[in-house]
Amino acid sequence: MTVLLDRPIGATPAPRRTAAARRAARDPFIDLLRVFGMALIVLQHWTIPVISYDGVRLTTGNALATPGVWVVTWISQVMPLVFFAGGAANAISAGRAADPRRWIATRLRRLAWPLLPLAAVWLPLPHILLTLGVPEQPLQVGTQLTGQLLWFLAVYLIAVTATPYALRLHERYGALVSAALAAGAVLTDVARFSTGFDAVGYLNIVFVWLTVHQLGFFYAEGRLRLPALMAVAGFGTAALLVAFGPYPGSMIGLPGAEISNMAPPTLAMLAVSFGQIGLAALLRPWLVRLPSERLLAWAGSRIMTVYLWHMPALFAVTGVVVVLLGIDTPVPGSAFWLAGWPLWFGLLCLVMWPLVKWFARFETPPALPYGTTGWGGTLAASALVGAGVLTLTVGGFAPGGWPFIAVLALVGGLLLTGPRTRT
Repeated sequence: MTVLLDRPIGATPAPRRTAAARRAARDPFIDLLRVFGMALIVLQHWTIPVISYDGVRLTTGNALATPGVWVVTWISQVMPLVFFAGGAANAISAGRAADPRRWIATRLRRLAWPLLPLAAVWLPLPHILLTLGVPEQPLQVGTQLTGQLLWFLAVYLIAVTATPYALRLHERYGALVSAALAAGAVLTDVARFSTGFDAVGYLNIVFVWLTVHQLGFFYAEGRLRLPALMAVAGFGTAALLVAFGPYPGSMIGLPGAEISNMAPPTLAMLAVSFGQIGLAALLRPWLVRLPSERLLAWAGSRIMTVYLWHMPALFAVTGVVVVLLGIDTPVPGSAFWLAGWPLWFGLLCLVMWPLVKWFARFETPPALPYGTTGWGGTLAASALVGAGVLTLTVGGFAPGGWPFIAVLALVGGLLLTGPRTRT
């Protein structure tokens, strides 16, 4: 499904080995995709929950579970664009880096450092709230959702660590790399659905998202071509897979659904990814002319903070409005829902603003010296950070020992990026 044909999108084509390195300036299109993706993620997470509390249990539903609304997710599920933009940005910056190990270490710090204040708040917070009498089940829901959000960082860390190797393969084999990854996604889904062994589907966390990440390399070189064909082929293939295959129509997981196209990602998700990238590339000439410089300058240094803290903001507002005051969210699309949404969104923004103001400073790691280490130490640092993020993704910040172990792994990975003490 890889479409790399005549008319290039992005930079002027150049030899593969130096094309990414030649794009020294920031690309507003890539920055816009990242900011747009993050804004839409937050908007969805704040808008689609259907929340009720019966005095004992907090129940969460999804407004997009309304029949026929799933088609919205083919555009609103923007993780493909985030991975594509990340692939392009990684190709550009890694192409300029003198030492790929130092480049990975720099990326590790930027990914892991903002997690430390999140952990500093959420490790003691559940214990404090339980002591204050907050009901256990709603608190558990909040701690789990805060951790589950980190799945993206766990997967993105794989892509970052693989980037220097993936770039070498890309320079040598070009489109064959993304084609091989896409073929892996096909074979994984065939094995999953023909055997009924769903666990094999988690291989597509690598195959699907690395395929999308790899497409960003072509954009970085100015070699992403025929976007209209990409859009039609991607969305058309997704429609066929949904109509005649075992795939649900929604590109996000819905309550009660037997299969999710996101957890783990499926071939339908990969097809929609191609469609979204083609559509975004078609819109690029108009997007780059938008007066977005001030927005990008403001959002660029806060995007990670917004991602990490928008669910705690939702948890805080839910705790007050739904649990404490007993006001359930209205039926999606009803008059009460439409009338109350501005107030709901305003409360969330009111809580989110000081969080962004307080924690955005952690977007930039401290200017500590980097150590000189081999690939073994670099990969060990990446593995420790990845293990920490994955542990928090699975278990959240629920009271217990695992969150502490996860944070120790994060700190250990960060320490491995520093200088060594020689004896």
